[in-house]
Amino acid sequence: QVQVVESGGGLVQPGGSLRLSCAASGLIFSIHAMGWYRQAPGKERELVASINRAGSTNYADSVKGRFTISRENAKNTVYLQMNSLKPEDAAVYYCKTDLTSSIDYRRRDYWGQGTQVTVSS
Repeated sequence: QVQVVESGGGLVQPGGSLRLSCAASGLIFSIHAMGWYRQAPGKERELVASINRAGSTNYADSVKGRFTISRENAKNTVYLQMNSLKPEDAAVYYCKTDLTSSIDYRRRDYWGQGTQVTVSS
């Protein structure tokens, strides 16, 4: 099977930083894109940042200049460095991995269980 596991969430003061990590493991043939989404209470899940295998990135306007997404292909891992955090960044952050598994060689999205980010003084 395939597992996607996030880590690194927590409580941080406004203006602070956090680094999220997400690792995909299991029967993976190839990972195409990886990305971070977030969902705050009462709101829809939204894209925060994504990165493809070649390293091309895409960011939500609300995080440009503050967040940086990166990945280590050899480790099937994606990171999200979050700086200058604001209270409105508080949410559950989810990792989505677009990959082809070696189970059936079909391309699908796999989601992690989410990690909570709280920004409060």
